[in-house]
Amino acid sequence: MRIRIVDAFTDRPFAGNPAGVVLLDSFPDDAWLQNVALEVNHAETAFAHRLPEGGEADWALRWFTPATEVAMCGHATLATAHVLHSTGTHRGPVRFATLSGVLVATPQEDGSITLDFPTAPLTPVDVPDGVAEALGAEPLAACDTGPQVGDLVVELADEKTVLGLAPDHKGLSRHSRRGIIATARAEDASRGYDFVSRCFFPNVGIDEDAVTGSAHTALAPYWSERLGLPDLTGLQASRRSGLVRTGLRGDRTLLTGRAVTVIEGELLA
Repeated sequence: MRIRIVDAFTDRPFAGNPAGVVLLDSFPDDAWLQNVALEVNHAETAFAHRLPEGGEADWALRWFTPATEVAMCGHATLATAHVLHSTGTHRGPVRFATLSGVLVATPQEDGSITLDFPTAPLTPVDVPDGVAEALGAEPLAACDTGPQVGDLVVELADEKTVLGLAPDHKGLSRHSRRGIIATARAEDASRGYDFVSRCFFPNVGIDEDAVTGSAHTALAPYWSERLGLPDLTGLQASRRSGLVRTGLRGDRTLLTGRAVTVIEGELLA
């Protein structure tokens, strides 16, 4: 079977967030899936197989980090849709059956792909004791993102503070189910983005994720309310970095980005 490494939420190799993508005839046992994800050793590896025609979805899709299966992943969904479209395996919008329900990926004329994901329900909370110390910065506000995303969003004073974080990852692991999303308003929107973020997920084996689609289902409503705009662009400022265009549509959030296949090989195990 073929295995591909795809850089998602970028239009160039070696940027964005890399994901493994494996297309199967059916899902083997979970131990095999987890071992492949560990071998690939990227933030997520996506496994997909075609479903019978006439159902509510076209493909079944699962995502594994090197440590565990996750309920939602944006960049690996984008990577899988990119593989299906770029290889001619699927044409037009593709409906994925996932642990987060049916997610739709639609190719655009400019070569980008738009994902239709559930909007994360945001609940303002007090900043938990110890978060400021673990981050190394004092949050202005905090929100819980609900069970599907499982993160704590914390707004920091400015973009410079977000970019300068050097957190204690073990300390952060005590304060959310998956991790911490640190965010701030962009210093200068003329640079092509409206807000900036960094995502730390030590509880699923990822100290810092490169570009996180699922996090933007929380960042989109957070910043749309503050900036008064339904359509925004977020910069996730990791070492690789990437841009995510967001569109808030009530209980759904549209995530748009590009992807590039950088490695294609044969999986022998």
